[in-house]
Amino acid sequence: MGGIWEAAVKTAKGHLKRVIGKTLLNFDEMSTLLAMIESCMNSRPLTPLSNDPNDLNALTPGHFLIGAPLIAAPEPNLLDVPCNRLTRYQLVEQLRQHFWQRWSREYLHTLQQRCKWNRLPARQPAPGDLVILKEDNTPPLQWPLARITALHPGQDGQCRVLSVKTVRGVTACKSTSSWESTNIPQQTQFEKLKTSKIEKSKKR
Repeated sequence: MGGIWEAAVKTAKGHLKRVIGKTLLNFDEMSTLLAMIESCMNSRPLTPLSNDPNDLNALTPGHFLIGAPLIAAPEPNLLDVPCNRLTRYQLVEQLRQHFWQRWSREYLHTLQQRCKWNRLPARQPAPGDLVILKEDNTPPLQWPLARITALHPGQDGQCRVLSVKTVRGVTACKSTSSWESTNIPQQTQFEKLKTSKIEKSKKR
């Protein structure tokens, strides 16, 4: 009973301990940081809201709390700014950005099912599936989502390259392994590639 959220609490504590380190925070700063971390964890996509191929929205824990996805005001990137140049609020924001960078990367890895090379996954990606794109420098609470539009299997029948539809249009993507699947229905993680590289490989 309660294993899922207890695991989430354990993950939050582990990353929070590494992010804060020896930084001294007062009660208000600690409360603000914990509220920011709570919003980050409650923004994760759970499952598609609909089967509409044009719908790129996903159900999140925030929908159960406020009836809509959680959003945050845009903040400048403070990851590489020395601490002695930051105000107290900017220090808290920097800690949140460090937490988001660590936790979001770990969360994406937990969505992957790793099997041996001679075993096939239980479910292959299919057109219409809602996927999470792996991008660098994604701001907190932002999850780049897309819909699979086409599969491009290789000579061995394994699908390693996909075409996905994002808010910016159709993009060619390459999966991080020979196959990808998640423990959440209709979600897969893929690593974006530039369309120019895909076009050059086709010309060859």
